[in-house]
Amino acid sequence: MSSKRHSILPAVSAGPKPPVQFSSSITIADSALLTGTNLITISSESVIHPRAKLDSLAGRITIGRRCVVHERTMLGVLGTSGKVTEQAVTLGDYVTVEVAASIEAGNTIIGEGSTVGVGSKIGAGAVIGKHCTLTPHTEIPAGEIIPDFTVIYSNGMKRIDKRGVADLKNKGQARQIDVLKRMIPSTPAKFT
Repeated sequence: MSSKRHSILPAVSAGPKPPVQFSSSITIADSALLTGTNLITISSESVIHPRAKLDSLAGRITIGRRCVVHERTMLGVLGTSGKVTEQAVTLGDYVTVEVAASIEAGNTIIGEGSTVGVGSKIGAGAVIGKHCTLTPHTEIPAGEIIPDFTVIYSNGMKRIDKRGVADLKNKGQARQIDVLKRMIPSTPAKFT
């Protein structure tokens, strides 16, 4: 019997199998869902949790180094227009996308070291600066540009984070990834 956790939820049906480009050091749960027709690139030491959905139907998805994409997260969601045009989603290095967050396709960019909180929604074409924090259930409208080091609360309030803890957050993320590598069953070859 394996000591690793497994989902009790039923399997989710998949769409077309996308082309992928994975670093050899990623951790991707066997129950992650990758669909679409455009390239999905995941860089070194990134972790994709079970039940995370990466949909490249609208455009490529690029995930930087040491990112963590939590369960039930959806990357590459079609925007409200539902148009299928070449629209990318890019996560910089050290980005964390927490549980049930949704990031729409539309050349949407999440800057290095940023955290997308639980249940947050980011509209198509939004650009989140470096080291930003979106608290749980924050909604970023399509096309909005958020400056570096901004903290956005779910009620729309904003402030600039002047704590200077970016390096500490990156070190903490690296330690978390080391733990997750041991906890999450990973077979990247399944997706190629």
